[in-house]
Amino acid sequence: MDVRRLAAVIKPIYIYTPITRPLTCVTSSCPIPSPAAPQIDPQRQPSSPPPVNQSLLDALSSILSKPSLDSSKSKQLLPLLSPSDFDRFFIALSPRADPKTTLNFFHLASRSFNFRFTLRSYCILILLLLLSNNSSAARLLLIRLIDGKLPLFSRNNPPTVNHIQIAIALADLNTSFKGVAGVDLLLHLYCTQFKNVGFTYAIDVFFTLADKGIFPSTKTCNFFVNSLLKANEVQKTYQVFETLSRFVSLDVYLCTTMINGFCKGGRIQDAMALFSRMENLGISPNVVTYNNIIHGLCKSGRLDEAFQIKQNMIKQGVDPSLITYSVLINGLIKLDRFEEANSVLKEMSDKGFAPNEFVYNTLIAGYCKMENIDEALRIKHQMLSNGMKPNSVTFNLLMQGFCRVGQMEHAEHLLGEMLSRGLFINIGTFSSVIRWLCLQSRFDSALHLTKEMLLRNLRPNDGLMTMLVGGLCKERKHYEAIELWYKLFEKGFPANIVTSNALIHGLCEAGKVQEVIRLLKEMLQRGLIFDRVSYNTLILGCCKEGKVEEAFRLKEEMFKRGIQPDIYTYNLLILGISNMGKMEDAVKVWDESKSHGLISNVYTYAILIDGYCNVDQIEEGQNLLVEVVTTKLELNAVIYNTLIRAYCKKGNMKMAFQLRDDMKSKGILPTIGTYSSLIHGMCNIGLPDDAKRLLVEMRGLGLLPNVVCYTALIGGYSKLGQMDTVASLIQEMSSYDIQPNKITYTIMINGYCKLGKMKEAAKLLTEMIKRGIAPDAVTYNAFMNGMCKEGRVDDAFRVCDNMNSEGLALDDITYTTLIHECP
Repeated sequence: MDVRRLAAVIKPIYIYTPITRPLTCVTSSCPIPSPAAPQIDPQRQPSSPPPVNQSLLDALSSILSKPSLDSSKSKQLLPLLSPSDFDRFFIALSPRADPKTTLNFFHLASRSFNFRFTLRSYCILILLLLLSNNSSAARLLLIRLIDGKLPLFSRNNPPTVNHIQIAIALADLNTSFKGVAGVDLLLHLYCTQFKNVGFTYAIDVFFTLADKGIFPSTKTCNFFVNSLLKANEVQKTYQVFETLSRFVSLDVYLCTTMINGFCKGGRIQDAMALFSRMENLGISPNVVTYNNIIHGLCKSGRLDEAFQIKQNMIKQGVDPSLITYSVLINGLIKLDRFEEANSVLKEMSDKGFAPNEFVYNTLIAGYCKMENIDEALRIKHQMLSNGMKPNSVTFNLLMQGFCRVGQMEHAEHLLGEMLSRGLFINIGTFSSVIRWLCLQSRFDSALHLTKEMLLRNLRPNDGLMTMLVGGLCKERKHYEAIELWYKLFEKGFPANIVTSNALIHGLCEAGKVQEVIRLLKEMLQRGLIFDRVSYNTLILGCCKEGKVEEAFRLKEEMFKRGIQPDIYTYNLLILGISNMGKMEDAVKVWDESKSHGLISNVYTYAILIDGYCNVDQIEEGQNLLVEVVTTKLELNAVIYNTLIRAYCKKGNMKMAFQLRDDMKSKGILPTIGTYSSLIHGMCNIGLPDDAKRLLVEMRGLGLLPNVVCYTALIGGYSKLGQMDTVASLIQEMSSYDIQPNKITYTIMINGYCKLGKMKEAAKLLTEMIKRGIAPDAVTYNAFMNGMCKEGRVDDAFRVCDNMNSEGLALDDITYTTLIHECP
């Protein structure tokens, strides 16, 4: 260590930081015996010291007692001295030694001669510096002694010194150097400079000194206890105070600090006991003492006792402070005693105390908790009228209040105001509004607020991000969802696998295969491990895109990674194969699922039944229906509707109606899909009137016919040329606010064209376009066919040109119509 730095420090500085007393706090416990300080053997001294070399002693005394160091004499003397000799001489010479000269001597010896002084010699120098008010040099020297940066003589090899040895060395010098400045400094350093090692060393030092009957000054005792409380060393504080209370005269500051500590630990009875003891000791409590005990009582819900203490303080001539009133109001509000809180608020104002932010925020918090948002807003306006600006706490409390009562529009507006003011917004406030925006499908606004969160380094909730990513994908804002996913990683808040699965699902649904592949690579690079949901989502995307082979490869990869495919996995694979019409292969996949012990669910059967119906193997589908009943799975309308639709397409209406009745008998209500298939089937066999009666039956069951039902019925009547009935059905649709779609218009145009009523057909075509429904090639083909039959070839070609201008490709039917139908 460079001791010259110490020698340069002359101007004294304060060793101790002032004691800060919180207005309120909490802590206490029963008396706890002082833990025994670790016993360290003191450095052994020879039983009979060698005779003193008087000439060396005189020479050293001559050097150290001078106001400045004689380097020449020092260099002559040092080779003749041993660390032990110097130690014996130094204790004798210390009353006459000049501190600055001695410090310079230590520097010269250690730097030029590698002289190693004993621990006691360094402690003597520290005490000399303190006595001469050179506290900054003493502090620096002790710091270097503690952290092992001083060259030290010891019989140990290598030389070591610990906190207990330093404490003992300073304690042993207590008789020679009256006062406790050295132990004060040691404790202070362990509570400040070396607090990173915890307060264990400071506590060890305290009890080591206590065992020797040595205690720090009153000021340091207060500082030590207060430091322990601030570090939340509550139990240790109790032990220290118990020892102090037996051997040290208590004062108002130490008692106040400990009352705060007892209250902090929830030991209000101990706080009250100490409060009474102060009275017995003749220690007058100050306003901080009263505030601490009142705060402790309020936290314990003992408001009546708190008010008694307040009355007592007034009787003792101690005026309540703003803190006193604030604490009482806070306690009353927490117990929902609003009228009394307002009375205290009035008393406070009458005493000349203006409410501060804490008081206002306490009132606002209470009213918001009671869902009295109007009163909370009144308090906010009162703040403003009194010239006090609401802070971030105020706004966050109001936000919570709005969310509690469901006034989310106000919450959103208030959040915008907070953002514009640059106020701190907590995670809960952001999350509540973002969740509400997602539920309102306002995903752009939700995304904006999420970005604001990320700018403030606040981590959004994983569930919330899953909801937002899924919502953005549903709104087809896939690139915004991808950007958010990357942004979360950039900010150090990586999206979890659930959120990532939601994004993969959205991209697969939209058929964005390349984006999915890029995202999967990123997920792997960032260490995200795929789960079953991830694979099922990918398999779904592959099957939708017709990439069934890739879907099966993913299934095999699941096995390799130790992820067991579930019935949902196999349902997707069966669906993919069924959509290709390969029912034999679909059944093989089904059998594989059963071989792995998976139980088929109703959706498995629904997929297979639909697949058989699509390849015109209705009987196989019917057999599976019987199997569903046998396995006691809960049937649903989907399975019945699939079979009913298939039978209707084949014209087997008897079987279709039989299934309809069967589902009713099993308590499964027919759906609109059930009836639309039946209506379509009846119309296909030329019985539109019977089909129309089904509309009445539907309404009787509480089902409202939709455009599909009406379109099927219109198709039936159009085939029979009954266009007047079609017109009446259109009017009926209008009365139920059901708008015709493209298929409806095309069927009607075709019907009129077949009857040669081109004027009515043209009128419908115009109406269709005006309504924003773009005709397709089928519509135009029907219309041109009618024109050609009427001999209006030029008009037909003009329609053809119209198709080209709208970007519709001419198909074989168009050309055939133009070539063969024209006279």
